[in-house]
Amino acid sequence: MSSWQKTSCICCAQNCGLEVLVEDNRIVKVRPDKENPRSEGYVCRKGLKIGHYQHNAARLTHPLKRIGDGFEQISWDLAIEEIADKLKQIIGSHGPRSLAYMGGGGQGCHFEAAFGVRLLRSLGSQYHYSALGQELTGMFWAHGRALGRQYLHTIPDEHETDMLLAIGWNGWMSHQMVQARRHLKRISEDPDKLLVVIDPRRSELAERANIHLAIRPGTDALLTRAMIAIILQEGLHDTKYLEEHVSGFDAILPWFADFDARAAVKVCELDYDRVRDVCRLFATRRSSLHADLGILMSRHSTVTSYLEIVLLAICGRMGVRGGNVIAGYLMPLGSHSDEREEKTWRTTATGFPAIMGVFPPNVMPEEITSGRADRLRAVLVSGSNPLRSYADTSAYEEAFRQLDLLVTIDVVMSETAMLSHYVLPATSAYEKWDAAFFSWTYPEVYFQLRRPVVQPQGEPLDESEILTRLADKLGILPEIPTSLYDAARSNRMQFGMALMQYAQAEPSAMKLMPFILGKTLGPVLGSANTAALWGLLQIAPKSFRENAGRAGFDPGMAMGEQLFQAILDHPEGLWIGKCDTENNLGSVQTADGKIDLHIPELAEWVQSITAEKEEAALRPDPEYPLILTAGRHFDYNANTIMRDPAWNDGRDACTMLMHPADAEALGLENGQMVRIATEAGQEEVRLEVTDAARAGQVVVPHGFGLSYEGETYGANVNRLAKNTNRDRLAGTPLHRYVPCRVEAL
Repeated sequence: MSSWQKTSCICCAQNCGLEVLVEDNRIVKVRPDKENPRSEGYVCRKGLKIGHYQHNAARLTHPLKRIGDGFEQISWDLAIEEIADKLKQIIGSHGPRSLAYMGGGGQGCHFEAAFGVRLLRSLGSQYHYSALGQELTGMFWAHGRALGRQYLHTIPDEHETDMLLAIGWNGWMSHQMVQARRHLKRISEDPDKLLVVIDPRRSELAERANIHLAIRPGTDALLTRAMIAIILQEGLHDTKYLEEHVSGFDAILPWFADFDARAAVKVCELDYDRVRDVCRLFATRRSSLHADLGILMSRHSTVTSYLEIVLLAICGRMGVRGGNVIAGYLMPLGSHSDEREEKTWRTTATGFPAIMGVFPPNVMPEEITSGRADRLRAVLVSGSNPLRSYADTSAYEEAFRQLDLLVTIDVVMSETAMLSHYVLPATSAYEKWDAAFFSWTYPEVYFQLRRPVVQPQGEPLDESEILTRLADKLGILPEIPTSLYDAARSNRMQFGMALMQYAQAEPSAMKLMPFILGKTLGPVLGSANTAALWGLLQIAPKSFRENAGRAGFDPGMAMGEQLFQAILDHPEGLWIGKCDTENNLGSVQTADGKIDLHIPELAEWVQSITAEKEEAALRPDPEYPLILTAGRHFDYNANTIMRDPAWNDGRDACTMLMHPADAEALGLENGQMVRIATEAGQEEVRLEVTDAARAGQVVVPHGFGLSYEGETYGANVNRLAKNTNRDRLAGTPLHRYVPCRVEAL
């Protein structure tokens, strides 16, 4: 029997709505869901290929334990018992800093993090490593200082903007905006709007831009400082907005007043008059800005994110329609963790603080191999594959082999799982109730609870169930009275009252609430994740309840239950909130309620970014004369979750882009195999010669080098990125600026 069922894509953060046709417990057809209010029938090639994620030969079905060089199947009870015993021994002997959790739910299964973080904290550790620390934490840190909380980041208001400035972002391929291609096409083709792209190469988005500034790789911070200087020196800044909404402007003004913008733009290898025109347009139009990994994974990453905030603020473009706005959310992606507070941990060997509650994966190898008494000795990896997802594969391989305990919870037998002591099978995104908490829409707030569309094979469990069992075995959970289980089976109103009484009587209950809900209400609802959602809605903060009220929900005491039922009733997803468009800056949580532009810790860093110093720093290394962009978004990669190369219909998708002039100088031809070498390592890859690449720069996509049925498909670009080549403040990798050399095989 076949049926179409509603779900969503989990290949990127846009989570476009899908409908899948299921026959004999297999996804056989996929189509866009036109009833999804967020994506409205929009989908890209990746979403239509999710059957390859769900059904592949690498799927895990039973718990495994390493025995010698191989694995043996064991029972769930024995696996949980042995892992719990080893954790007790390690933490008992070496303290809580010996344990780290690496997870967060990837692009579509975020409930796992609620359970994983609480397990970690209950064992006394704060070492949560996640992909946020690989990409976004520098931007979060800068926004945290400017807006008061690290989770208050801004997004462009693409519906209302008249000028979209895309920096280091190939939105045509990476999306990072709901219905990206529709909006980008609309903006670029509207004679009253402008799409401006700053990108070294002629990307798919740059080809569609009204203006393309082909910047020299690694000079984004220099260009942004120059743009700010041009606007201020020509008096194009919005003085009224600055007076009403900004503090600290006078303190930073000297950083730009006498800055030689013309010399800076020359180092960026751009035409000054053209850059000046873009500055004038940005300052006088209803403009917005979208930066992506070309900034977040390049030189001066954190300070560039800060300078972009300054650029927006001096033009009056933050918190206003058509500009960059603070989006609403049901739950933030992370917690505010200010490194100036004593309670915020730092890594012991490398000294990096948590940002948004997470640590940078780049430093984990050093934290394991440091030789310190307080080094990392046990790592729980959930829904993550650091041996292909994070920088410096060689460093990770060496470090993970030194761990006393490595546990991997995953859907497939990944490269990380192959090095683990225990491998625990998880249900896939389409076998469980789960959701994403990305807040990329404005002014509405969207949510979709994805439900199972196929049944699991073997005995995999939801990550939340695995982590709950582990917490139970570790003795973390308090005793739960029979009356609470009985109330859960009665009705949710009665359960809510019983739960409140229990939480008042049991001091530890609130900190462990996901586990308690998972054990009591979870069996009734069929999922610990669904139970956790119910609990989250009951205690939603005032700001969200106000947004929900504007979306038409009753703001009374029963709002949580009303929202929960509405979510269950709408498998296609729904708008659960709406921001106050008249007072977007009301979300700012600085001491004076204004955008704070003066960040003293960045003063020396900003002022060190000059034309003279950058020209010297960018001088090519004779041993590694080219610049590698380690990572490329396009239709044929999806992080590391698409393991079966059949999803690409036989195409040899992993190629290295190189400009014809560079290929000719090196005596290389299109289609031949070449070796690319960096400080970190080397890989072999097929060459693709194209004038869309920039001279002096080569581009290799991420998400390849995966092992599938005994063969490796494509090049692992993370073996080419040194983990110590990272942002000085956030620790994010400089993937978009890796010196390299290329030679024929």
